[in-house]
Order: sequence, then C-alpha cells, then structure tokens
Amino acid sequence: MKGIVFTEFLDLVENKFGLEMVDKIIYQSNLESKGVYTSVGTYSFSEMLQLLSNLSRNTGISSDDLLLVYGEHFFSVIETSYPDLLSTYNDAIEMLASIENHIHVEVLKIYPDAELPTFIVENKTENSITMVYKSSRAMHHFGLGLMNKTFEYFNSSATIFLDKIKEDGSEVRFTVNQN
Repeated sequence: MKGIVFTEFLDLVENKFGLEMVDKIIYQSNLESKGVYTSVGTYSFSEMLQLLSNLSRNTGISSDDLLLVYGEHFFSVIETSYPDLLSTYNDAIEMLASIENHIHVEVLKIYPDAELPTFIVENKTENSITMVYKSSRAMHHFGLGLMNKTFEYFNSSATIFLDKIKEDGSEVRFTVNQN
C-alpha cells in the first residue's frame, strides 16, 4: 500500500483526535515500519489494518465509519494535488464511470506499483450508476467517502446504496442515484 495512504491517515487522526492518539495507535501496533512513512514508500496493508483497528478500539468508532471519514478527507488531497484530473469531468456520474479506465490509469502513472481496487460499471444512465467494487482489502467505505465528496465537488448530491456481494466486503455493489 502506498505511503500517501498512511501519511494522510495519520494526518487525519492527528487533526480529529490529536497527536497523542497518533502516538497511541502506533505504539499499540506491531509495525515493521515503526510508524515512519513517506508518501512515496510502499508498506504492508497489515499495518493499515492495525492502525485502523487500534483507532477504532480507542475511539469506539467502527472501522467502516472511520474509513468513510478517511475517504472524505482523502478527496481533499486529490482535489489539492490533482485539480487537472478533476477538471476533465463535467459531473459526478461521469467521473465515477471513469474510475477504472482513466483515474486508476493516471494513478498508476504516478505510483506504478500501487495496488488499486477494481470498479466494474454494470449500468450507467445520466443520473445513476451501478458499480461493483472488488478488493481483497475490503476498504469499500473509503470508496464511499470518496464518492460522497465527488458529488459535493460537483455541487450535487446522491443516494448511495452499498450491498455486500461477499460477506467479507471484498466485493460490494454500489448503486448510486443522483438527487
């Protein structure tokens, strides 16, 4: 997993819960990196799981809810760092439909060894999209947070339904209806 995912996660934890919480979850985790991350480095996904799990345990907030907030936070990183990428789209549905064939292609140009989830568009209309998310990491709530902020970015809103195809969350169907 790319280091930017770790550095931004720890920034979010510091902003929301304080530096002491960052230190606490790092200390409570058995991290090969010792909690020292660079945005361009690559780290084991198990480290993210440990940090997330410890944050959840210490705050009483579910991992899914934490990932949702983190996804919303991460959209601001995309907005700040890659405004030209976002400006190529006219609306949220168009952008969501292009995750696999454009956005992830661009991400891989920047981070060639990034391990990205797969998004398969099953159905798309002008105001709706149904996509299947596939990833062994089961971070679908992170994706949900990104989707929420995508609609906000385009000054619109949507109702997003999440249906687990596989109980472990490694395969999830998103049904998105723009309001």
